Amino acid sequence: MSSLSRELVFLILQFLEEEKFKESVHKLEKESGFFFNMKYFEEKVQAGEWEEVEKYLSGYTKVDDNRYSMKIFFEIRKQKYLEALDRQDKAKAVEILVTDLRVFSTFNEDLYKEITQLLTLGNFRENEQLSKYGDTKTARSIMLIELKKLIEANPLFRDKLVFPTLKSSRLRTLINQSLNWQHQLCKNPRPNPDIKTLFTDHTCAPPNGALGAAPVNLPVAAVAKPAAFTSLGTHGPFPTAAAAANAGALAGWMANAAASSTVQASVVTASSMPMPPNQVSILKRPITPPATLGMVDYQNLEQEQLMKRLRLAQNVDEVTYPATRQQASWSLDDLPRMVAFTIQQGSPVTSMDFNPSHHTLLLVGSGNGDITLWEVALRERLVTKPFKIWEPTACSLPFQASIVKDAPISVSRVAWSPDGNFIGAAFTKHLIHLYAYPGSNDLRQHLEIDAHVGCVNDIAFAHPNKQLCVVTCGEDKLIKVWDMNGRKLFNFEGHEAPVYSICPHHKENIQFIFSTAIDGKIKAWLYDNMGSRVDYDAPGQWCTTMLYSADGSRLFSCGTSKDGESFLVEWNESEGAIKRTYAGFRKKSAGVVQFDTTQNHFLAAGEDNQIKFWDMDHINVLASIDADGGLPSIPRLRFNKEGNLLAVTTADNGFKILATAAGLRSLRAIETPPFDVLRTPVESTALKVAGTSAAVATNISPNEPKVERSSPIKPSSILNGVDTMPRSAEKPRSLEDVSDRSKPWQLVEIVEPGQCRQVTMSDNSDSSSKVSRLLYTNSGVGILALGSNGVQKLWKWVRNEQNPSGKAVYVPKATSNVVPQHWQPNSGLLMTNDVSGVNLEDAVPCIALSKNDSYVMSACGGKVSLFNMMTFKVMTTFMPPPPASTFLAFHPQDNNIIAIGMEDSTIHIYNVRVDEVKSKLKGHQKRVTGLAFSTSLNILVSSGADAQLCVWSIDTWEKRKSISIQMPAGKAPVGDTRVQFYSDQIRLLAVHETQLATYDASKMERIRQWIPQDGLSAPISYAAYSCNGQLIYATFCDGNIGVFDADSLRLRCRIAPSAYISQAALNGSQPPYPVVVASHPQESNQIAIGMTDSSVKVIEPLESDGKWGVSPPADNGMLITRTASSSTTSNHTPDQIQR
Repeated sequence: MSSLSRELVFLILQFLEEEKFKESVHKLEKESGFFFNMKYFEEKVQAGEWEEVEKYLSGYTKVDDNRYSMKIFFEIRKQKYLEALDRQDKAKAVEILVTDLRVFSTFNEDLYKEITQLLTLGNFRENEQLSKYGDTKTARSIMLIELKKLIEANPLFRDKLVFPTLKSSRLRTLINQSLNWQHQLCKNPRPNPDIKTLFTDHTCAPPNGALGAAPVNLPVAAVAKPAAFTSLGTHGPFPTAAAAANAGALAGWMANAAASSTVQASVVTASSMPMPPNQVSILKRPITPPATLGMVDYQNLEQEQLMKRLRLAQNVDEVTYPATRQQASWSLDDLPRMVAFTIQQGSPVTSMDFNPSHHTLLLVGSGNGDITLWEVALRERLVTKPFKIWEPTACSLPFQASIVKDAPISVSRVAWSPDGNFIGAAFTKHLIHLYAYPGSNDLRQHLEIDAHVGCVNDIAFAHPNKQLCVVTCGEDKLIKVWDMNGRKLFNFEGHEAPVYSICPHHKENIQFIFSTAIDGKIKAWLYDNMGSRVDYDAPGQWCTTMLYSADGSRLFSCGTSKDGESFLVEWNESEGAIKRTYAGFRKKSAGVVQFDTTQNHFLAAGEDNQIKFWDMDHINVLASIDADGGLPSIPRLRFNKEGNLLAVTTADNGFKILATAAGLRSLRAIETPPFDVLRTPVESTALKVAGTSAAVATNISPNEPKVERSSPIKPSSILNGVDTMPRSAEKPRSLEDVSDRSKPWQLVEIVEPGQCRQVTMSDNSDSSSKVSRLLYTNSGVGILALGSNGVQKLWKWVRNEQNPSGKAVYVPKATSNVVPQHWQPNSGLLMTNDVSGVNLEDAVPCIALSKNDSYVMSACGGKVSLFNMMTFKVMTTFMPPPPASTFLAFHPQDNNIIAIGMEDSTIHIYNVRVDEVKSKLKGHQKRVTGLAFSTSLNILVSSGADAQLCVWSIDTWEKRKSISIQMPAGKAPVGDTRVQFYSDQIRLLAVHETQLATYDASKMERIRQWIPQDGLSAPISYAAYSCNGQLIYATFCDGNIGVFDADSLRLRCRIAPSAYISQAALNGSQPPYPVVVASHPQESNQIAIGMTDSSVKVIEPLESDGKWGVSPPADNGMLITRTASSSTTSNHTPDQIQR
């Protein structure tokens, strides 16, 4: 139903209410589903009219729509059941139990049994939980409070709880206005018209019996609000009518409106222009625009003249057509054509956007759902946010099911807000995520919205009414506008095909949105509910994107037809016609061509494995480059705001940064500290300029080692014992760290409890059981600990009840400032593994969590158990010993496939659904102690107690490679080895009690190695990457915790045991120490550690510090190579070891 039809329903509801048609009001509320009348609902609940209560609810939700709906119906039916018991009407109670409450038994069988047992009691208040149940009236009031909370939290009731603010008798007012218009059009209007019917248009009878003029039907868009109107009961003179300004500038396709425009632009509303009565010439007539764009636009003569005057009255610095554009001095050097470097993302890049104020900060969306923030000047991945549903339980049940079984979600679009303080990400299913960017190396979750049904195709920010909003479009043919709290402000309907892209913009004080659909239709919308203002056909009539020049004066679109023919055009806004079509595309493109604009002068598009540039004022290609090759057939591209950098996607899941000479200088200014004497060479690039071929060479010294920039891994820089790598390769994390480098670097040491924030979750029930495995939930608001006794415990940070919930979610925050709750279901169940017949001292506990936090599987020497995370019930068990399971990992693309490392050194690929081992992998000599999947490389890496790393193909499960980790001299190759992939899923961290080592998993070549030494000389108990991949947290058997730079493996912070363990415990006979460490999935500086005394601790830096130290400079410590005689390590290849 269109937005206007929806508003008409509200007008009818107001009319029925005013006319006291009470029953009809509530029937229409329910049948339309537009407004949930909470007052009426409360009345029926208080009256105990349960049949009417459920009947009314059924117009808005069903029992199984989501958990909120289920809870609402359960509370109502439970109250009805208790009231029957209270009346001693056992027969009615049984009927309610069987017909109404039985549906909930499938979700919570124990609760249903407990409710059934109430029948056996003489007074159900004998049940402890119901002992405080009062009289019926009080119970209903208490239940109503709970129901209101659930309804307000339920996303299905969003925008349905508030009736729009309307002036009284609004429908009568509109009818009066219509009659005024009809009377206005009479040829011989009478001063006191006698209006007797609304069924036909009104005309005044002509004098002397002459025939009256035929009624005139005005276009809907022509009717605007009159300044005043006369009621039906008044027979005085009609007031002067008003003609619509058609929302101002949209009369000529958003033509530039001067300050004198009659449009008032809060959130844009149409003002009116006075019009003399009886002037037939004011009627709008259809005008077909040039270029046959297939639109009928209604303009009146007076408005036509006004728009001409407005266009002549433009500011002198604005562009006017068709006058010759004043050209600034420019050259080919203003185009970013030189390849500065290539960066590996690790997954296909689907969208990019530069920060509007920090011009080297690039936001990247990936095919695997990751959102990554790059400081391209430093070639630094500042933070990566893997795709997760922040609040799975707030999503609809079908959506949750589709997440589990369907293909992985990808990013369809990323965008910065105009002020650079927020990031928006649209995904290929339903959701958008908004992050706050505080200016550090972090992104903070702000809002999750279930925005569209199907794919969300585009996201953008806008400022209607000077309020920051988010605009989205999707596969469901809708455009929606949201405020930054997740409230939907507008819902634009009118497209007949999925909406492909949106382009919010403003002209003077007029805010509007262009949208394009995959049927080639272009529409424009004001921030009102009056529908689309234009309806044009885009060239190619398929997927099209629209963009304005940087100064907002010129409008362009680029798209591709289904036949592969691409079009890049400039529009003449004042006429809604194509002004020029740019030449240079191939006849057939392999996909939808992407484009961008820069410097108010250039256009760029990716096609035919090239980047093509145009001058905006000339239709022929100005230049084309292949960027040293490696581009996909249709590369994506994005300019920074200054236009001196251009990001271009590559065919191997990365992107290149192209730069002008000025851009190269700005990159070097950031990447190289003042004291560095070495400079990074810039590779040359070949380009073709308007038919002329020229090679632009840069200063590459023949004596310098060539750095292969296309590799995601930094090459070793040790040649003949000398570190020859340019210092820029050891880069600071951000501009903040650049300033830190001007100060003498000092290792940060946390030795006192007051130097960090911490919270402890202790378990007094079994202090002899250590925490063997530890996980954060994927949502980041819970911690799951598996003890050596086989019992799993869950701690949760609970939601703030004042925060809204539903699909637009403020998620509870994991923080050391608040003690999380030890969470258990009402049944009191524990998640306990089968340990019958198991020697717990020899058992190897293992655990894995599904990506939607719904299930956890674990084992502790016995069978593998699959637990439901909501009920703690064991869903199934499998893989009974021998051999025992020692490591578990869910397949990243199919939760039904599990990789299980075994005590006998094999790896079983097990399908839970069919209860069958599909493959058995053999390659290790001792038990398997680690498994890590990489979807980027399509491999599984396993590690074992034999100090071996094996690489397996995910497709065939064949072994590709096997290597031994290089042990320090004198150390036997024994002990558990664990593996974890960096966020790019190419770099691999291997952890052994003797070392930390990073590998390029594409070649399984070691990059760096760190060996315990000096203040951190105890064996390593565990290590893990931070969520953004920039840090490595390592725990040691003496209680120390080390925070390392992930790239260089240099220590940046040491947390001493005295900082988080009491002095009494440290002085005991067996001081506790951390066995395992887990990093928070969103907060890169938060860790949780599991201790030998069964406690779990969450540790963060002080809020004033914000991070664990700073990156050490490149010359901190020696990078050396050792020969076989070294007492520390043996390297036959030029590896780097931090000493």
